[in-house]
Amino acid sequence: MQWVVPVAVVAGCLGTGWGQDAPAAAPPPQGTVIFEKKLPPVVDTPETPDAADGAAKAEQGAPEGVAASLEPVDAKVEVGDEEREAIAVSSYDLEVHLSPADAGIAVHAAMTVKNESKAPLTRVVMQLSSSLVWESVGLKSAGGVKRLAFVQHRINTDTDHTGAAREVVVTLPEPLAAGAQAELVAFYSGKIERSAERLERIGAPAEQAAAADWDAVSDDAVSGTALRGYGNVLWYPVASEAVFLGDGAKLFDAVGRTKQREQKATVRLRLTVEYAGEAPNAAYFCGRRQALTAVSENKDLPVAQTTGTATAEFKAERLGFRVPSLFVTERAATMTDGGLVDAVTDQVGVLGQYAAGAAKAQPMLMDWLGSDPLEELSMIDHAGQPFEDGALLVAPMQGGEPAALAPVLAHTLAHAWFRSNEVWLDEGVAQLMSLLWVERNDGRDAALARLQGAANSLALAEPEMKADAADAAKGQSLIEARSEVYYRTKAAAVLWMLRSIAGEEELKKALKIYRRDAAADATDDGFEKVLETASKKDLRWFFDDWVYRDRGLPDLSIAHVAPRQLPDKLGRPGGWLVAVGVRNDGDAVAEVPVTVRAGGLTSTETLRIPGHSDAATRILFEGTPDEVAVNDGSVPELRTSVHTAKVVLRTN
Repeated sequence: MQWVVPVAVVAGCLGTGWGQDAPAAAPPPQGTVIFEKKLPPVVDTPETPDAADGAAKAEQGAPEGVAASLEPVDAKVEVGDEEREAIAVSSYDLEVHLSPADAGIAVHAAMTVKNESKAPLTRVVMQLSSSLVWESVGLKSAGGVKRLAFVQHRINTDTDHTGAAREVVVTLPEPLAAGAQAELVAFYSGKIERSAERLERIGAPAEQAAAADWDAVSDDAVSGTALRGYGNVLWYPVASEAVFLGDGAKLFDAVGRTKQREQKATVRLRLTVEYAGEAPNAAYFCGRRQALTAVSENKDLPVAQTTGTATAEFKAERLGFRVPSLFVTERAATMTDGGLVDAVTDQVGVLGQYAAGAAKAQPMLMDWLGSDPLEELSMIDHAGQPFEDGALLVAPMQGGEPAALAPVLAHTLAHAWFRSNEVWLDEGVAQLMSLLWVERNDGRDAALARLQGAANSLALAEPEMKADAADAAKGQSLIEARSEVYYRTKAAAVLWMLRSIAGEEELKKALKIYRRDAAADATDDGFEKVLETASKKDLRWFFDDWVYRDRGLPDLSIAHVAPRQLPDKLGRPGGWLVAVGVRNDGDAVAEVPVTVRAGGLTSTETLRIPGHSDAATRILFEGTPDEVAVNDGSVPELRTSVHTAKVVLRTN
């Protein structure tokens, strides 16, 4: 199988040494081979001792009844989940060729893989979508590429929308030591069409399943090619255990672990897309947009009869806390008035509504994050369930009043204004903007109610700490968070608390500085240091319990309330001095508001209570106190986040 493209396209698409053996012997139009189903010339030959040794080792590693071969073998092999998860990918270099008319995809993938297990590996196990086939696998060395023996088989797993994966078991010429890396190269091809099989087999209605699993290589003018990656469609090689949607949150946990362990990997893509008629406009890879450069095979034909290829190259960049995603759009994007949203849609009427909604959210974002966004928000109008990757939002663009669109855009536009390599900041700031929007438009009580609602799920996820640390369940620190309930829900709560602890204006200043400070963003404690400088406060006590470690949640209770009437002064009532003691049975420190009130009259002091400790404060109250409240929902707790007690008065 060979893919032929015009000569002018080749320079932008080749670069790894693949498929450059010889020009294609094909009838006009003349072209150059961009892909071939073979590896470059092999380093060794059967006559060399190295080759014989490699063949012997391959034979030893082959499954029973299957001969070792340099050609792909389809056979069932016993593989455990520990072996599947032993490999982490530290770099991807992908050459992708799409033929959307028939859902086709062919890929040359060069990958640096690391053995993260504690024992040497004699083979490497990776997966692709079950609709794809491994064609060849090789090992890079100083002298070139050595072809490797491998077998492949189908396994059931919901990491792909088909509910299955094509797993390859590659025999290594020599064991890969624990902690060591190897450079693998592979070629695979097949079709990626829409499939809702994994959802339908667990009983999801066909319409809902289709709305959730919409990944495909397609020339549809509306949806185009849409590949969300691991957890949706395995369009690139991954190393993962088999997990299923019906087994609790295991699939989502697996996606989070993969994002976490490969977030420092680099990814590079050279993309070629075949087309007929109008050329596709742009590609979005890992949230980044590149215009496609089209080359027609015959410019003299009418557009409807024209065929050609369109290319784009995305230079190597850090992957970040995401899985590689790829979208190809047929239509050009339209920039809305105000320049905040760049949207691909055929619904011209909704663009003005989104522009107005963005304009409503803009003043708050400018106030908190800076005068200008770092980039525009890119939107792709797509009928499926929404997908977000940084400042890219793929979702149905439904018309509505600007006031109704603004809350959604406040979150999404925050990604255009602020980004961080720390996922808890990257996602937490966007969640904070959503809460601030609610507060600005519906009041503080409404924002706290939303915060408390989210904190309920956090309380279920956080482990209840035990006296014996060895018996305590383990949660996730924010700097190592992989689950949404931590890097979104808990992160937003942490930022909300810092707003009070460090000061609102100081937090604003820190966010504005940090978003452009690459050095601060490169360290786990970078944000703490920026905020300490802005606030002139020591915040390590807070970051230790809430960010750098997972100490669970505080568990507060009112230990005692002791009011004392003060003597009158100059004929005026002296008021009351109310002593309030608070107990924290949790491990995490809490700094909460303590309020004395009577009717509409209130007096509040802030009290810090370390884990497994008691603390007290005294509050001067001018009226006759009726009730004491500890915490107002702003600090998430293990059980409840609001505590009240009646004040029992004893007059002198």
